[in-house]
Amino acid sequence: MSNAYLGWFTSDVQFPFYIQYGGHDEDTELHRHADFSELVIVLKGHATHIVNHESFFIKKGNAFVINGSTPHAYREPHDFQICNIMFRPEMLASIGPDLRKSNGFQALFVLEPMYRNAHSYASKLALPISGLDYVESLISMMIEEYHNRQQGYQTMLLSRFTEMVVYLSRHYDTQENGIEGNHLMHLANAISYIEDHYLEPLSLEEVAGHSKVSVRHLNRIFQSYYGTTPISYMHKLRLEKACHLLKYSSLPITEVSYECGYNDSNYFTRQFTKAYGRSPKGFRQNAGAKDNVN
Repeated sequence: MSNAYLGWFTSDVQFPFYIQYGGHDEDTELHRHADFSELVIVLKGHATHIVNHESFFIKKGNAFVINGSTPHAYREPHDFQICNIMFRPEMLASIGPDLRKSNGFQALFVLEPMYRNAHSYASKLALPISGLDYVESLISMMIEEYHNRQQGYQTMLLSRFTEMVVYLSRHYDTQENGIEGNHLMHLANAISYIEDHYLEPLSLEEVAGHSKVSVRHLNRIFQSYYGTTPISYMHKLRLEKACHLLKYSSLPITEVSYECGYNDSNYFTRQFTKAYGRSPKGFRQNAGAKDNVN
């Protein structure tokens, strides 16, 4: 198995992004993307997609994201044409919080690629003809911008890429995608709700009710896809906020615990120490020492 690097396609380290039309007449080698993610839109024909040594049929209108560590290849292509958009995952950090919390974005750009890396996963977005026509028009404009490189082309490409991400996320949000897709949508809904309310008193029953699943089912799909529990994910968000406050504010530790959703500062300290291997006070002191060095 080989590794592919973004530097093979572009030498611009300031703008780690590449877009191209791809046509495959023969089987491709199983490979990983060493330092980038790839959004693939199938524009024509069909092929067998090999992911983690499992085979899945893909055809015109399918769209999916492959993260760097996921091995994949194409077999038995027939009139197979795609668009490859290669990007560093951090480029998605500029996506607005309203989209990052949407079910479609979470499912297509976060949960599917993460789950596909470790499991057999056949699900993918299937665009209708009208949707594919719109996406193809965006692709055409992006490729023209990329090759002409007029002033502001990077800004324009990021704008078009963002538009595509929004458009695909909306379609994912509305498509019927089988059992796996329904699980992902329930999970994305739960994650979005937790991220909106993690600083409030939050129960499993409340999250499950908002996601329209049972508590048992929510725990099962959360563990299966995300490798953790809903409550653990909530604590992760709270403790990440605590790290920020400890480093960049002078709030007393008791006040930090309240700001992060913990009414019991002793419980907060135990959770923080368990997660980071040091107490909140020790973390703050260490962060301050590093700042002084810098």
